[in-house]
Amino acid sequence: MADRMAESALRYQGESGNMNPDIESERNNADFDPVELTYFLDGGQENTEQRRSIESAVYDDAQFKKKELSFMTQEERYTHSIGQAIAAVKRMRELDITDTQQQWMFKAAVHGPEESNLSLHSSMFLHCIYSQMNEEQQEKWLNAAFDYTVIGTYAQTEMGHGTYLRGLETTATYDPLTQEFVLHSPTLTSMKWWPGNLGKTVTHAIVAARLITRGKDHGTHMFMVQLRSMDDHRPLSGVELGDIGPKLGFANVDNGFLKLDHLRIPREHMCMKYSQVAPDGTYTAPPNTKLSYGTMVLIRSFLTNHMGTGLAMGATIATRYSAVRRQSELIPGKPEPRILDYQSQQMKLFPQIASAYAILVCGVQLKDRFLEYMSQTDEGNFSALPELHGTTAGVKAYTTEMAAKGLELLRMSCGGHGYSAASGFPEIYSNIVAGCTYEGENTVMYLQTARFLIKTVRQARKGEKLTPFMSYIRADPNERCRGRSPEDFMNIHVLLSAYGHRTRKMVNHAADCMDVQLKEGKIQAIVWNNNHLHLIAASKAHCHMFLLDCFHRSVDNWDHCGPARSALEALVRFYALHGILENKGEFLQSGYLNTEQLDLIERQYVALLDIIRPNAVALVDAFDIHDQRHGSVLGRYDGNVYENLYKWAKAAPLNEKEVVDAYHLHIKPFLDENRRRVQAKL
Repeated sequence: MADRMAESALRYQGESGNMNPDIESERNNADFDPVELTYFLDGGQENTEQRRSIESAVYDDAQFKKKELSFMTQEERYTHSIGQAIAAVKRMRELDITDTQQQWMFKAAVHGPEESNLSLHSSMFLHCIYSQMNEEQQEKWLNAAFDYTVIGTYAQTEMGHGTYLRGLETTATYDPLTQEFVLHSPTLTSMKWWPGNLGKTVTHAIVAARLITRGKDHGTHMFMVQLRSMDDHRPLSGVELGDIGPKLGFANVDNGFLKLDHLRIPREHMCMKYSQVAPDGTYTAPPNTKLSYGTMVLIRSFLTNHMGTGLAMGATIATRYSAVRRQSELIPGKPEPRILDYQSQQMKLFPQIASAYAILVCGVQLKDRFLEYMSQTDEGNFSALPELHGTTAGVKAYTTEMAAKGLELLRMSCGGHGYSAASGFPEIYSNIVAGCTYEGENTVMYLQTARFLIKTVRQARKGEKLTPFMSYIRADPNERCRGRSPEDFMNIHVLLSAYGHRTRKMVNHAADCMDVQLKEGKIQAIVWNNNHLHLIAASKAHCHMFLLDCFHRSVDNWDHCGPARSALEALVRFYALHGILENKGEFLQSGYLNTEQLDLIERQYVALLDIIRPNAVALVDAFDIHDQRHGSVLGRYDGNVYENLYKWAKAAPLNEKEVVDAYHLHIKPFLDENRRRVQAKL
């Protein structure tokens, strides 16, 4: 283990090469080598070595040397970030990195804790071309996108509408005389608002607009739209563009607005893989009206992994800092202990470590399900879309909410230093929390999942066949948990049953409440609105169980034995127990558990804190997040926090002058005036 630890340290440690003795002892006392769990998270040793090789190509390259983002203005950050993004594209060409996954790894290493720039070009823009355009269109636009002869974004969200696709106001009216679409923003609120890199960077965009032909509105469709001149980058006639201004996060990205004034584009620029408009204006509908949801499904599945990485960064920072920070007296007269030894600190950190693992493995499973769905659509089979859409919508909401809340808790667990930009939390949190509203506002996402759940309940009550995972809907409501000791609640099947009964109860309760009001004669829309309390709660319970199931299945299928597996199994059970204790009322309402059993669960939960404690640092080291990636002084691999916190503060721009301009402009005149006034009274 010592050899591998030394090898890992070479990737992270500071210039001095010295390791803080507290964090070194944490690693020496761990039960397993963290790299074993790194292999688990990466899907095998070969994947880890490949990722590390890609990251090393960035960290060993002088042009990608880390700069302190907190000391830059917004324009400086944008300019620097765009430069880094373009340099990354060029370097990947030189290294012949063509695999999409490897490219994402490379760009993540380049950008560190900030959001990757040009990310919508290589994700949503490219995916729309691939998934929504026919072969002839792909031949033209895929090459342009891959070669970066154009730079694109995805423009769906409007000032007045976002998640609600049917409410989008931008129009694309077909003119058969010229065989062109006329794109127009008819109202102030119809302006596109928020798309990344729209403000100052892109030349093209996939624009979501209402297709109107022969006087009929056919709803939202996608169009390839050139926005800027390819000669001087100025907006085309009929196009108004700009940056929307400073935001809570994403300081390096030019999120923009777009106003269209009767802009004409060729008929062939409509995405026509599934729906078409003929030269005479005849419209051909897609085989499934929700095929365009595929793009959102993809981005939401990737978002899950992104949230897991963000939470893993926060957990790494807070846990390492807690291993070197000493505070107060645990035992009178004894040295100050590491704050990681306080049970209250463990109760803050360990649930977030477990949650990060759960989200990361869930992200992998969602991606696999999406790829399987895409292969089915090529054969004309779209049957998996309802459950896939329902699942990814809710899981997107649940994981973004988990990550946002978890990061704030982890920040506070670092005390006052967590409030400093040096901690890395302001950058990580402000970027991650955006996930709660972009690509689908979370409340709306939960309600989309709820629609799927209510539909499933109706199917179950009619005796129709359910998918394997949804079979929990038919669980016996009279079944009771047989756990009689704390150890019984280390049985994962007991815990999964508890989650299944809780979710069954809540989904059925939501359906029953709706049925009562429907029988009273209220219309469906009002009944739905009147039951958001129950519907959202049911959706959260469903997503919570889905994450636990993914976490358990991933660990259960891991072909590995030894202490690392034991540590991971303990983490799965800890995640499950923590969820029960955080939602006691809901689990009691299901009837499966009683109050005495909740007491046993609390005892087992505390016992697991002691089991996890020796491996806390090893568990976050296994995330294998390079210091340049998280950008935190508190989370340094070498644990040398205080000397580097001092060094960081000294480098702040405000310290470049011993006497700042504000002294001569304001402070000195104010002091002089006061002194004269006091002297005059003497």
